[in-house]
Amino acid sequence: MLSLEDIQKLLPHRYPFALVDRIIDYLPGKYAVGIKNVTFNEPHFQGHFPDRPIMPGVLIVEAMAQVGGIVLTQMADLQGGLFMFAGIDGVRFRRPVVPGDQLIMTVELLSVKRRRFGKMRGRAEVDGQLAAEGEFMFSLVD
Repeated sequence: MLSLEDIQKLLPHRYPFALVDRIIDYLPGKYAVGIKNVTFNEPHFQGHFPDRPIMPGVLIVEAMAQVGGIVLTQMADLQGGLFMFAGIDGVRFRRPVVPGDQLIMTVELLSVKRRRFGKMRGRAEVDGQLAAEGEFMFSLVD
């Protein structure tokens, strides 16, 4: 398990863009399971939407990518540099994510090529229901 403090040592994201509160399970170089506690006081809820707050899908995808970043930072041969999105495929949103929800994200590494490019598969669930899923490509930049 990784605490918020541990995550901040591994990922460069900070408020308001740090979207992973805890890692509850991981196997370096294979997968990670992270938690995002969705709270009403997050800045995007002021405008998305004022009468019906819903977490933007792009932030759900980013939260899954940050969990994926934990997988990558734990791989000894990929340390150093910054991991960036190179592509997003097949993302589907299955249910809204709202304040009070706890988003459980599971991200597994599918492949790494030349230690610079890779692909992951992510799933985000709330109360055991699928909220979003998709595949993410990353690139390591210096």
